[in-house]
Amino acid sequence: QVQLVESGGGLVQPGGSLRLSCAASGSISSFFRMAWYRQGPGKQRELVALITSSRSTFYADSVKGRFTIFRDNANAKNTMYLQMNSLKPEDTAVYYCNALQPPRDYWGQGTQVTVSS
Repeated sequence: QVQLVESGGGLVQPGGSLRLSCAASGSISSFFRMAWYRQGPGKQRELVALITSSRSTFYADSVKGRFTIFRDNANAKNTMYLQMNSLKPEDTAVYYCNALQPPRDYWGQGTQVTVSS
């Protein structure tokens, strides 16, 4: 059973930065793709960014140029990251790590990001 554990959330001022981490219990190189989703207050869960097994990336328009998704499976780290810069109040949400290993879809428990002055 794969487990995903997010960390790195917190309170940050507008314009600030945070780096989220998603640590996987197994080798992330076995996943077809990994992704970050978020769910803001009163909103539906939405895709923020994804990275495939070949390291291709995709970003939602709202975060393009500000967020970077990357992964590190060297030295058994098995961790995916989301570097978030120039944060805005509208980035406030619970951020979830997701991993797809067909036919299974795995989720982390989420980490809260709050952008406020």
